[in-house]
Amino acid sequence: MPSTLLAKPNINNLLSSTAMALCSAFCPRISANFRPKPFSSSPSKPLLSLSFKVFSSQATDASSQDKFSGRVGFLGLGIMGSPMAQNLIKAGCDVIVWNRTKSKCDPLISLGAKYSSSPEEVAANCDVTFAMLADPESAIDVACGKNGAVSGMGPGKGYVDISTVDVATSKLINEHIKARGALFLEAPVSGSKKPAEDGQLIFLTAGDRSLYELVSPLLDILGKSRFYLGEVGNGAAMKLVVNMIMGSMMASFSEGILLSKKVGLDPSVLVEVVSQGAISAPMYSLKGPSMVKSQYPTAFPLKHQQKDLRLALGLAESVSQSTPIAAAANELYKVAKSYGLSDEDFSAVIEALKAKSQDTA
Repeated sequence: MPSTLLAKPNINNLLSSTAMALCSAFCPRISANFRPKPFSSSPSKPLLSLSFKVFSSQATDASSQDKFSGRVGFLGLGIMGSPMAQNLIKAGCDVIVWNRTKSKCDPLISLGAKYSSSPEEVAANCDVTFAMLADPESAIDVACGKNGAVSGMGPGKGYVDISTVDVATSKLINEHIKARGALFLEAPVSGSKKPAEDGQLIFLTAGDRSLYELVSPLLDILGKSRFYLGEVGNGAAMKLVVNMIMGSMMASFSEGILLSKKVGLDPSVLVEVVSQGAISAPMYSLKGPSMVKSQYPTAFPLKHQQKDLRLALGLAESVSQSTPIAAAANELYKVAKSYGLSDEDFSAVIEALKAKSQDTA
């Protein structure tokens, strides 16, 4: 079912730019080796004065201004999870946190969060538990493993998985949560470190509608927009498609920067030109200047981008959809990982192209 959006300035231009960027000349030269709350039709008040909220029409005119009064659990405090949990605490939420490395919980404890020693304990003591894990394996282990969150779930509780995983993983976790009589919502996010810090993420949700409506006030603390996409699996699929496009765009952008330099152009000027033209995307103006300087401050680790490309290719394979550009981009990210760039920002993929160029010089 198509989504109709409430007012958000220039959203069509943004979507158009993304589509045009995907169609840019990227030649795959690398071999493929609870309780519903009433909704109002107006957007909620944003965290930042100049930001806007976007809602899917499938969200039944929700009013996210109704404050969530329950206790919130948060599992996974990495690059994304930590600032998200911090925003919940700053908004006045009663938050319990857990992370495999306890020291990552300390800054949040100092802000007022409580700590529990296991995902099971967090879930048992919270009305809703959020999980932001690195990959499908971690998501399954934290939810369903020994002392996992599922063991602490029960009727009246909800589990919101905001990790980026494949469809099968999301459905598996959903089954385990439902077996305990609890509610499940998958809600992967589009956005990286800075949007997480600023509460400007985009939530791609699917699963129990009543849980979606219940946690909407929390999602609106953490993000600028949210989409309800129906049954479990649709959120995961949407996130993989989005990140597949993003990874391919970055690979093509990297080629353009290097080619401009090779033919005697100033790559910094290229970044300005691209940022002002029809193929403009925030990613180019944000990442381009540091890429020209061979600097890659990590906002979205390269290893996670490659993981998402791999999962997207698996999704495409499951429906016999050809994705040659994404497949070529995936190979490039794999090369970058082999050069020890896994923990650098995904824009460091340009280094793999530099190395390839030197090998053929």
